[in-house]
Amino acid sequence: MYASMQSGFRGWARSGPRDGSKSGSANETMGMRMGMGQLSENKNESRDELLAEAVRLREAGRKEEARERLVALSAQWPQDAEVAYQTAWVHDTLGLEAEAVPYYERALAGKGLSDEDRRGALLGLGSTYRILGRYAEAVATLGDATAEFPDDGALKTFLAMALYNTGRTHDAMELLLTLLAATTRDPEIAGYRPAIEEYAKDLHATV
Repeated sequence: MYASMQSGFRGWARSGPRDGSKSGSANETMGMRMGMGQLSENKNESRDELLAEAVRLREAGRKEEARERLVALSAQWPQDAEVAYQTAWVHDTLGLEAEAVPYYERALAGKGLSDEDRRGALLGLGSTYRILGRYAEAVATLGDATAEFPDDGALKTFLAMALYNTGRTHDAMELLLTLLAATTRDPEIAGYRPAIEEYAKDLHATV
């Protein structure tokens, strides 16, 4: 009997598992893949929901609660630029500028920010550098930002402040006067726009 059983086992080994066994193995593999996909989707949904809730808390004035949640999210998703940006933002609103800087830097080094969020992160980082006395970094950051978003008046305004802090007062005045002439709704100022823009190029010029 042992020989018969051994012969039967060898025959099964040569021919391989029956079709039903193959089908079961394939189904198990497919099931595992589907399960992993669902876990990934659930993880993304969880991230989106948690981030949205943290933003709602900040907007509702519950900034410390929002900060705690965003710090935890940043630890869980350290490469997520949007999470990093929101974490930087909430630190900034709490007056924690030094703590905001690494999150701003992480957000800008990553990928996935919308144009609006990238503009906001550049302005946030540049203005935070300035308030921390890191004037050269502020000028570099805001200068690059105005080149990337040339129509953004807020970026130019903060750049002018940083230029002033580095002693480049003429450049700061030129930038502000040109911006004022281009964007003012005051008809009395607007009427002098050509003169203001011309004089802004060289405030020391005389005739």
